[in-house]
Formats: sequence, structure tokens, C-alpha cells
Amino acid sequence: MRFGILGPLDVRAPDGSPLDPGGPRPRALLTLLLLDAGRTVSAERLIDGLYGEDPPAGAANALQSQISRLRKRLDLDIGSGPAGYRLAVAPDAVDLHRFERLAREGRQALTTGDPARAAALLREGLGLWRGPAPADLPRLDELRLGATQDRIEADLALGGGAGLVAEVRELLALHPLSERLYGLLMRTLHAAGRSAEALQVYEEARRTLADELGADPSADLAALHLELLQGQEPVRVRGVPAQLTRFVGRTDELSRIDELLAGARLVTVTGPGGAGKTRLACEAARSRTDVCYVELAPLTEGTRIPYAILTALGVREGLRGRQGTDAMDRLTAALEDRELLLVLDNCEHVIADAARVTGLLLGACPGLRVLATSREGLGLTGEALCPVPPLASGPAAQLFRDRAAAVRPGFAAHGHARVAVIDDICAALDGLPLAIELAAARLRTLTVDELAERLGDRFRVLSRGDRTKAPRHRTLRAVVEWSWELLDREERDLACRLTVFAGSGLSGGATLDAVEEVCGIPYPEDLLASLAEKSFLEAADGRYRMLETIRAFCAEQLQDGVLGELRDAHAAYFLHLAEEAEPQLRGHGQLPWLARLSAEQGNLDAALRHLVGAAPHDGLRLMAALSWFWRLHGLAGERVPLARALVDAVGPTPPRGLEEEYALCGLNAVLSVTGDEDEDRLERADQVLATIDRQLRLPFTVVLWTLAVGPERSRDERVRAQVGDDPWGQALLGIGLGFQEQFAGRPAASEALFAQALEGFRQTGDRWGMANSLDQLGMFADWRGERTRALELLDEALRHARELAAPEETADLLCRRGAVLLRSSRYEEAIADFTRAGDLARAAGAPEKVAGAYWGMGDAARLAGDRARAREYYETALGTNARSWYSVGQTVHVFLGLGRTALAEGRTEEADDWFRQARTLSTDGVAQGLELAVVAEALASRAEGPEQAVTLLGAASALRGRLIVDDPDVTPLEQRLRRMLAPEVFKKAFELGGSLREAAIVDL
Repeated sequence: MRFGILGPLDVRAPDGSPLDPGGPRPRALLTLLLLDAGRTVSAERLIDGLYGEDPPAGAANALQSQISRLRKRLDLDIGSGPAGYRLAVAPDAVDLHRFERLAREGRQALTTGDPARAAALLREGLGLWRGPAPADLPRLDELRLGATQDRIEADLALGGGAGLVAEVRELLALHPLSERLYGLLMRTLHAAGRSAEALQVYEEARRTLADELGADPSADLAALHLELLQGQEPVRVRGVPAQLTRFVGRTDELSRIDELLAGARLVTVTGPGGAGKTRLACEAARSRTDVCYVELAPLTEGTRIPYAILTALGVREGLRGRQGTDAMDRLTAALEDRELLLVLDNCEHVIADAARVTGLLLGACPGLRVLATSREGLGLTGEALCPVPPLASGPAAQLFRDRAAAVRPGFAAHGHARVAVIDDICAALDGLPLAIELAAARLRTLTVDELAERLGDRFRVLSRGDRTKAPRHRTLRAVVEWSWELLDREERDLACRLTVFAGSGLSGGATLDAVEEVCGIPYPEDLLASLAEKSFLEAADGRYRMLETIRAFCAEQLQDGVLGELRDAHAAYFLHLAEEAEPQLRGHGQLPWLARLSAEQGNLDAALRHLVGAAPHDGLRLMAALSWFWRLHGLAGERVPLARALVDAVGPTPPRGLEEEYALCGLNAVLSVTGDEDEDRLERADQVLATIDRQLRLPFTVVLWTLAVGPERSRDERVRAQVGDDPWGQALLGIGLGFQEQFAGRPAASEALFAQALEGFRQTGDRWGMANSLDQLGMFADWRGERTRALELLDEALRHARELAAPEETADLLCRRGAVLLRSSRYEEAIADFTRAGDLARAAGAPEKVAGAYWGMGDAARLAGDRARAREYYETALGTNARSWYSVGQTVHVFLGLGRTALAEGRTEEADDWFRQARTLSTDGVAQGLELAVVAEALASRAEGPEQAVTLLGAASALRGRLIVDDPDVTPLEQRLRRMLAPEVFKKAFELGGSLREAAIVDL
């Protein structure tokens, strides 16, 4: 029989003919039983559904009679017991449950990147609906809406756009507060080439949510708005890994996790190794829209957990760097305003640090939820545990049959899967999914009977071993050891040698070339293929990876002395790779080599850890070769502990011939920490570099040196000798000299040097250098009033920064672009750029960049006449800004913005106080001339007379090299002063200001 409740109740006999359940009450009773088909429904729930809150006397007897009549009328199998009544019918015989299955599978296909299959499944499910859901079951309408939205997502991924707009608009009219529908409408309009309308939809959503709910759009909708504004795909967080096999069983555990996450912010999935904790957590998280997956298994130190999470979030340190920023602070800044499910997988080996990091994040980030997997709970207050037991016999047998069919096509059809034998195999493997999968893989060469016979002998011995051992070593060891005995001698030898490579994470495993070179086995292709077929290796994307359990077992089989030789060979290979890559990172091969080194990051770190203890001098070479990669790639601070250990292992003096490498190691040791010990390391590195009077082998050292100690070091004459004739270094020297000329108030000379640097970087192909040069050239064009040209230069710089996926540099360039738009009176466009900059910086956990964006928004609001909003932005900027040598300038600007706001409102005493603070701060800044220039211009509005005001403008012009054309804060004052004074008086006062020395300007 088949049953339909998605619309009017419909019951069909096996031949398809309709059946009549009876009047309204029998129909309602059947519907209630069908809602939980195959499961027991309590009598209380059925009575409540039939009679409401006021059932008649004898309702229980009446229910029993109704059940009896329903059985007879439709010949239904309705069982009864103390717990209630159960309609024995397969879930797929009920359209609701079939719909739920199809909707669930469709969503899974959508999230795993198969939109065609998703669209087919979802259309099939939605086709089951014959009308509206019963009025007392609103949950069904929610399920239907969710599936419809998933189907639209799938159609959109398949190239739909214009044809979907009308449908989404109709749905939105019925559900005007649905943020997902607003997002779908924006995306369908964008796909149809109607981006302007898509942006208008966001404004409509913002107004509707504010009016109806008093709320702002969610972070997801705001991110989509930003994405459409930028016209590019943003960096994505690392979602749940796609799975290659069907998920079997665990329906109760999935429901349990959903229930726990609804009420708890930390849920930990616990159980023995091989129980399927990771797969279960991935399946539970897959249906959620904002998920970040972090694999902790490859970590060897718990202190690296924050960096692993930052990497998974796509948060990078940026090319210009920030000293004094702790990883946890960056992580908290990146997450504090987000609604996110963070999946922390395999916490057991770093349990204390995992608990510490999780506790700090949950305390600081109210929108965060954590789903962890571990062999033990994290032990935090409020933690909810979800134990994962072994698979029951039915699901375990189904898992075995699924995996067996994958390695032996036609397995079930040819009668190999005898039920009793399979049950015995699964029982011998304790129902552990990983053990079952490894056993099923052996059916490539064995029959089921042969497999059962071998397993019986093996596991009876091992199951009676030491019960104090970890479950992973009691059960998984048996599976791996048995599989190990199926390998021949050459396969075993290679499997052991492969354990020298980093583990199964995204940057683990090895390429074919690396295997051949490090393992010392020529032409290993056939052996690698055999190991992959026997489930000892995973082969994907040109890399070979081992499961961590198998890798640990194989490592134990290595002969004494072999591991040390392998680690030496491994370190030598990756040292050579890093030194080969280093010059490519500064040229036309920058992007592919960044990708290649990123894929080998786990191996590079492992090689460096080995060299710290085994060969520190080679360790200096490897760290030096990787330093620019770390800076370009982001999260250079993660290597601080390694750099500290390495510089301490080498000692207080640099090895002969490795002075540059030693100094770089010292710089890496203090990139993100402070303290007396680190100050000593920094001073030692500074002294070593200052004494090198030859051409540097690694010219980027000058950049990292300047970032660490401040731009004054770039004025050192030795820098010319250190750069030498290296083309990239010469271009870099142009940037350094350009800044010197800029700080000295010589913009023409500075611009010429930046133009020369740009040409040099174009020839080498370095996007980082081009973006930095174009940034300054855009600024000079802006100063001259060439606003269109300035925007062209900055837009080119933004393209280069986006190619490098550098959010902080992109934020800086957007702020520069916003400043150009301000001077063109294009306030709304400027605010859009500043807002995009702030969003990027906030997602990257870069508070000082966020502060810069708020400063820009404050200027835009003030110039547009909204002084109250301007004051809010300025004050937010001050509260957000980080303490560093390069944040002084923007703090000066914020003080001046607050002063100008107060002055415009007639609060002169407050204005004078802000101006005084700006003046004091500017005298301590790094680029004192530029900071004094903006202070002098602001103070000109508070001068004692017009001649003194003109003198201050003349001083500002001399400090910067000119006044900025059409500066909205300065040009009106200059024009007013020209009207007040005779031309010769104005000229004399202006020239007087230009002749003053810096100290005299400060006094004035």
C-alpha cells in the first residue's frame, strides 16, 4: 500500500486503486500514525491529536476502538503495546517520509558539489506534493519551502538565472522576512545580468528587517552583498569535506546531535577510534549553511590550534604584517560577530589546548557553536556529550555490503553476501566502521568465507589482549595488522618509508617525485597503485596519503636506524624544493609556486622541525627560504615557536656565511610576540643585518626587516649594497627610496621612484610589488587632483591584491580608493568602499585595518553633513585601533576628524583639545613630516589671524611637498584666506611657512 499526506489524505491499494479510511476522525488518526510510520506513537499523543486539550471521558477506549476499525477497514498492521501504537509500514510507502529522504539527499548532493543530482532529487520530492499541508502541521510547509529553496540553489548552480527570478519573487511575497529568499533573489538577479537590481534587493531586505524585526541583515546576507559589490568570489572558509561513499546508519546519533546543538553551544562526539566520529560530525554539519571544518589530527602541538582554525577560516596575516598581534586575538576578532558552527575534528591528542581554545572562543563569540570529536570530553561547563556506540548489526552489515560492492561489482547480485557470515564478520570487528571498511576492501582477492575464516583466528587472539590499551590499539591495530600481512615485502617496505611524510591533512602525503627521491625506491608507481588498491593509501590530485591509523602502525614497523635516514632525506628534499621556489615567489611563477608550497606545507614544517634538532644550520637555510612564502601565504606567526627554537639551537652568534639566514630566523622569532627576551632577539637580528655590506641572497629580507623595526631602517645606506643588482631588489629599493623622498616632502622625486619600482616589478612579474607601487602612484595622482587616473591605478592594484587573495592589502587599497572618492564629493561610493574594506579586515581579524575603515567612514559622514554619525565612526575607530608604530598616522587623522566635527558644531574648546592631542602625537610619529602637514592644515583654521593661517598652510605644503588639490577640508580655507589678504601678503606668509624648519613648525 501507498499513503499520501502531502495534501489531502490519499490511500492506495497495491494495485493503485484508492481506499477510503472513513470519516474525519479515522482520517486524522491514520495521518497521525503515518507521521511516525514504523515507530511507536503514544496513546496520549494520538488522543491529543484527535480531541485536543479537552478529550472526552473514555478517550482511551474510544482510541482503541478507532484503531480496531482502522485495522479492519484498510487491512493495516497496527501493533499495540504499553508504549502506544505502531503502524508497520515502510517509510518510503508514505509520501512525506519519501519526500524527507529525497530532500535530505538532494541537500547533501548540493553541498557536495553535485547540483544536477540535487536538482533531480529535489524535483522528484517536490513532485509528491498534491496540495497544502494540514493546517495543524506547519512543519511540513517549512520542509517544503526549504526543499524548494535548495532546488533553486541547484538550478542556479546549473546556470539558471533569469528563469528563476519570478519564482523567487513569488516565494518572497509569501515569506517577506526570509533572509535566504532575499539572498536567492540577489543571486538569481546577478546571474541574469541584473546586478544593480540585486543590490537594490539588499537595501529592501535591510529596510524590511529593520522595520519588522528591528534587526540588521545577517552576516551571510551582508557577505553576499559585499561579494556582489566586489564582483568576485570571496575567500571561503573550509567547509565540511566531501565524502566519496554513502553514509550508513547513525540516524539516532544524527538526531541526537541536532537536538543537542539546538540547546548547547558545545557538543562533543565521543567514542573509540574507528567508531566513525568524524564521518558522523561531518554528516551532522553538512546541512548547516555556515560551517568551518578544522582537522586537528595533523597537529603535533596544541599551541597550533588557533592557527589551524585561522587557516580553515581563510584568515591570513597579510603581506604588510602586524607586530604584537596574538593568534587568539586575531581568531576572536574574526569570529566575534559571526554565526558559525566550528567543527573541531580529532581533539584527543591535544585535549587540554583544545579545551582552552574552545572555552575562550565560546566566552568571547556569542554566535559561535562548536561540534568537536574526541575520545574524551573537553571537560567544559555546558558541554553536551554524544557518545558513538559501535554500529548495530543491521547497519554494520549494510555498510559491509556497500563497501564490498564497491571493490567487487555485482557482489550482492551473485549471492556472495550470505547474511549469517557477514553478521559474524561484523561482530568480530566489534561493529567499528573503519575496521569493517578495511575488511570489505579485502574482497578484491578473498571470498566472504575465506575472509570470515581469517578474521576469526586473528581477532580471537587480539581481543583478549591488554584491556588497558586504548580502543584504537585494541581493535584497529588488529585490522591494520591483518591487512599488513596481505602485503608483499616490497609493499611493506614502501609503506613504512611513506610514514616520513606528513599525515593525511590537506597538506600531507607526497607527490610521486617526492616518494621516489625521499624513499630511495626507483619507479614506485606500481607499488603505490597496489597500496592504494589495498586501502593502505589514498590517491588523489597527484598525491598519496595514508590514514593516520595506518601511518602510525607502519611507522612502528620501521627498522632501527632507518627513520633517521628517512628524515634526513625528507629534510634535504624539501630544503631543495624551498630554495628552488624562493626566487619564483618574486616573479612570474608567483601564483603556481605559492600553490605548490601550500600543498607541501605539512612536509615543509616537518622538515624544519627535524632540522632544528638534527642540523640547525640547514634549518636556518630552510627557514630563510620559506620566510617570504609565509609572508605571502599568511599566518607567519604560526612559525614563531619554531623560529625561537632554531635561533636558540644555533646560539648567540650567526654561523659563518649564514648571517642573513640567522637574522631572518631572529625576525621570524618576534613577528607576533613581545617581551624582553624577544626584544633581545630582535636587536640581535637588527645588529647582524646592519653589518652586512654585501648583496643579500634573499632581497625580501629588507621588507621583513623594515616591518619588524620600522621604516627608519630603510634609510640605512647599507641597504643599497644589500640589494645589489638583483632586479627584484632594485625595484624594492625604488619603493624604499620613494618613501624616503615622500617623507622628506619631495613628491615629484618620490613618484618617479615608485614609477620606476612599478616598471621593475612588472618585468619580474611580482604582484605584491606592483600593488604596493600602484598604491602610492594612485595617491600622488589624487594629490594633483587627477582623480580618474588615481582610481585607474588603484583598481589595477586591487586586481593584483585579489589575485594573491590578500584581504588586508585589499582593505588598505579600498580605503585609499575611498579617500579619492571623498575628494570628488562621491560620498556614497566612498562609504561603500570603506564598508567593504572594514568587512574584509574584520573577517581577517585585523582590528587596525577595521579602524582605518571607520576613520574613512567618519570623514565621509562628516563631509556629507552627518556629524553625529561621523563622531560615532571616529570613536569606533579609536576603540578598534591596535597599538603599533604604523597606526600613529591614522590616529592623528581620527583626532583631527573629531576636532573638525566639534569645530563645525561650535564647540571650539573641544576642537582645540583634539587638535592639541593630534599635534602631540604627530611629533612622536615615524613619518613626522606627513603627520605634521595634516596637523598644520587643521590648526590653520584656529590661527590667531589670517597671516598665521597662511603660514601654517605654507608649512604644510613644504612638509608634504604640496597642498592637495580640492581637499574639502583645506581648499575652502585657502580660498577664503586669498580673498582676505593681498596677493603679496599671502605669498610672503606662505613662503615664510615653507622656509620654517620642523621644530619651528611644531612651535608655531
